[in-house]
Amino acid sequence: MKKIICFLSGLILLTACKKEIKRQEENNPETTSQVIDDTAVKRIDSTLKSFVDAGDITGVSALIFEKNKEVYYNAFGYADREDSIPMDRNTIVQIFSMTKPITGVALMTLFEKDSFKLDDPVSKYAPEFADMKVYAGVDSVSGGLILEDPKRPMTIRDLTRHTAGFANSGDIPGLGPLMQKTDAMNRENTLTQMAEKLGSVPLWYHPGEQWAYGPSVDVQAFLVERISGQPFDEYIKTEIFNPLGMSQTRYFVPESDRRHLAATYNRSDEGVLTRVPDERAFSFNTENWALTPGGFGLTSTLDDYMRFARMLVNEGQLDSIAILQPETVKLMATNHLDENIEERSWLPSKGQVGFGIDFAVRLNPPASADENNGVVGEFFWDGAASTLFWVDPVNELTAVLFVQLFPYDKIGLHKKFRNAVYGSYSENENQKNAEEK
Repeated sequence: MKKIICFLSGLILLTACKKEIKRQEENNPETTSQVIDDTAVKRIDSTLKSFVDAGDITGVSALIFEKNKEVYYNAFGYADREDSIPMDRNTIVQIFSMTKPITGVALMTLFEKDSFKLDDPVSKYAPEFADMKVYAGVDSVSGGLILEDPKRPMTIRDLTRHTAGFANSGDIPGLGPLMQKTDAMNRENTLTQMAEKLGSVPLWYHPGEQWAYGPSVDVQAFLVERISGQPFDEYIKTEIFNPLGMSQTRYFVPESDRRHLAATYNRSDEGVLTRVPDERAFSFNTENWALTPGGFGLTSTLDDYMRFARMLVNEGQLDSIAILQPETVKLMATNHLDENIEERSWLPSKGQVGFGIDFAVRLNPPASADENNGVVGEFFWDGAASTLFWVDPVNELTAVLFVQLFPYDKIGLHKKFRNAVYGSYSENENQKNAEEK
């Protein structure tokens, strides 16, 4: 009997030990499996170097953190090919639409202060958008616009998920030319002047009926300014950049730092890289313009933007500095696109994604080897000059990729970089992961 009791006691103790070991492994990043191991590092190096060696890009850099530790950094090629200045950690790049998630975070700091609700009409805070009409075509006789009342008001949620209805192209008959004439995004406009002009142009479609890229995030910047009472550039500096130590993220780059600015290059269909003249490429960031857009315009470095990404993967906090609450980050990284919104422009090219608050959100594993690699639950965005970042909460991984290439990634850089990080797509493994979830 004593032997049985001893055996059972030992079995219970062994089970308890196994549970404790498992608990420690789960809570100790050192003992859990890593995405970025030595093999992945070599794979990433080889991938990025191959683009430079092939002459598809002049320079590229990447930084990856996993479980709050730097696990990858490297740079290849030149930030300035003509002057043989190498790409490195201090290189300043124009991040274009990677400005948008920063604007979204700024807006949500006000959400946490109960300054607004996501489903509030925009006109509640901005009467500039109170009496908008919706475009319904062009009258074949008079040539004038056919307008109708919106089915419902444009909401702040519409702004954050690109369903507001703003026209985004000069090719829309009748409406496009009017939008161009209004010139709301002129650099000489303040955000208030921009909003007044946007509010004077009819919407292209009824709010909530389509996903279409446009000036929605610029209107978010205007709302931050209107609600907070602070100029937008000052607000993001005091509420985000200064607390996170992002000293190199800004609209205006002073003369003393311009030697670090990466040149931008156009790649022709034949693969020839031509430098964009500096006076044109840097024109927005070397003068103090009235416009401080929420959708584009910021410059940054790898380390600066990584601090922003790490704040997000750590649920709104970094180095004991809280920018957002965990539930707010979760809300931002949750899909807000109703499945009935079927018209989504080019968003499906990003993979099987929805859209949260200024991020694309991955909903399903890649369905095939042709789709961008990624993990369900990741949220991400990119920029016009082919920059990219993502936040992978499952693996506690953040990645930032910098390059200055136009037109936007037609060489498969993003896809191959993602494959290098996670390993090439495997249909069997992917199916297994999908079933486990």
